[in-house]
Amino acid sequence: MQSKEHWDRVYATKPAESVSWFQVHAEQSLRLIHGTDVPRSGSIIDVGGGASTLVDDLLTDGYSDVTVLDLSASALSAAKQRLGSLAARVEWIEASITEADLPVHAYDVWHDRAVFHFLTDAAARQAYVAAVLRSVKPGGHVIVATFDEDGPTQCSGLPVMRYSADELHAEFGAPFTLLAHEKEEHHTPFGTVQKFVYCYCRKSSS
Repeated sequence: MQSKEHWDRVYATKPAESVSWFQVHAEQSLRLIHGTDVPRSGSIIDVGGGASTLVDDLLTDGYSDVTVLDLSASALSAAKQRLGSLAARVEWIEASITEADLPVHAYDVWHDRAVFHFLTDAAARQAYVAAVLRSVKPGGHVIVATFDEDGPTQCSGLPVMRYSADELHAEFGAPFTLLAHEKEEHHTPFGTVQKFVYCYCRKSSS
């Protein structure tokens, strides 16, 4: 996993809306979360949520148990400032997902757009999957989006992994059933296109 200093520097030197992965609304993520049919009282964690606006829209939609985890204090600060008083309704965790001590079987929905593909080391990916297994409830939902197999080879000056849907699902393995996958052509704030693949899985209930 890349250093905390790198990501703090990114968010300290650039407005959140100018980073390449910024979305005014995370429409695809929202649609997939709605499709889980998890009630508005269900517990959702947005991994690498940072300054993403997903948390804003989840609160607007009435979700009442939302956690945002990010490595960067600067990113989390940007989101808190944007939300104002609503920030008190969110649990904020500043940590690396490969090292975070998350509660056991705590989350109905695990969402990650654009973190997993930065894990170029196999041990880091294994630690990430272990965190999902530990903290998502049996029968819970896992939505992970990475660069597609023909997506960028770098992001924010760092190397990334690229995946097909089957390759991404294989990283998580037998405890997760792949229910759906879809693609996204993300148009960056500076006019380029990044190709993503989204995988929606269900964790085994056993």
